[in-house]
Amino acid sequence: MDKLAIQGGAALRGEVRISGAKNAALPLMCAALLTRDPLRLTNVPHLRDVSTMVRLLAQMGVAATLDDRGALALDASGLGNPVAPYDLVKTMRASILVLGPLVARHGEARVSLPGGCAIGLRPVDQHLKGLTAMGAEIAVEHGYIHAKAKRLKGARIFMDLVTVTGTENLMMAAALAEGTTVLENAAREPEVVDLANCLAAMGARVTGAGSDVIVIEGVERLSGAAHRIMPDRIETGTFLVAAAATGGEVRLTGTDGTYLEAVLEKLREAGAELAEEPGTISIAMRGRPRSVNLRTAPYPAFPTDMQAQFMALDAVAEGTGVITETIFENRFMHAIELQRLGANIETSGNTAVVKGVAKLDGATVMATDLRASASLVVAGLVAQGETVVDRIYHLDRGYEAIEEKLSKLGARIRRVR
Repeated sequence: MDKLAIQGGAALRGEVRISGAKNAALPLMCAALLTRDPLRLTNVPHLRDVSTMVRLLAQMGVAATLDDRGALALDASGLGNPVAPYDLVKTMRASILVLGPLVARHGEARVSLPGGCAIGLRPVDQHLKGLTAMGAEIAVEHGYIHAKAKRLKGARIFMDLVTVTGTENLMMAAALAEGTTVLENAAREPEVVDLANCLAAMGARVTGAGSDVIVIEGVERLSGAAHRIMPDRIETGTFLVAAAATGGEVRLTGTDGTYLEAVLEKLREAGAELAEEPGTISIAMRGRPRSVNLRTAPYPAFPTDMQAQFMALDAVAEGTGVITETIFENRFMHAIELQRLGANIETSGNTAVVKGVAKLDGATVMATDLRASASLVVAGLVAQGETVVDRIYHLDRGYEAIEEKLSKLGARIRRVR
């Protein structure tokens, strides 16, 4: 099992390019199931989750070709096996995103209940509630969701809680439904907008993406299209926090600060100097960062996927920061590992109080989920001596070649196989 060995103490300096967004790529890949024509995606990140999704689609009969320049061609004209088996779904919760497209185009789907990171309950009841409202017959048996419909019907669907994958699943299903579907209390994330833009290029009629009410007028069929995946805002935020924590000066290209306003504001609060130009963000941190308080909430508020990285920043900052997690009930597991490095963190329920310390000391730590992995890497870059991050298969799910990119910025980091 691979590990990362990090010699801390080097300030990050230089320029690095941000990859395409994992959380946009996975639903966009599932959109290929909606048409018999080829869908071509560019700026596709080379990640474990992307490879898993390719295998999942391939076993359904989708032909997939990914080149070394990040272009992925998907052809679902041979779709014939609408099953998402447990062996593939258990490692990647986003597999649930095949459910809506399969029912909409194929009339049937059999999808294993999902897995993914162990950060708490992420139920799929909103997905099932929405598809049922659209006329699907759904049964959950032997660990699988079995859904059938001759043709889905448009419906007004109010989601009891904001769910990104639920919004995406129902938006794709509604694209081929008969009539108009209205999604209320919809997720507003940029990745939802990216999917809506791709669906529109395929001939779907979608309005309101980016707001909490999305309207989809169903069409008889969708065509192929070419679409460039948006930049990864969480990778962007992670590299910005790493630069801030190490007292570095970094320029990120191929990104967009408009997706990250809540994160950028907290970095400024911590003392970072930020400059934005079209497609680039530059950061410089002069001196020790200041502690910040934050509270996670659905977009456009502070993202839960950046909470762990900011905990690592607060751990070495001047002052005390209070972090409140409102999205997932089990997302402070990284706190224990940061404590192994010397961080002063107390957790109670969904709140963590982080008292900054002058230094962290290297140690062996274990990653518990994707973003926890990133926080341990950030801490390791600051800690004195060597930090070894174990179980980095989580990291490989969401960060493309992270050790190569950090090495380019001057980090002393290597993968140990």
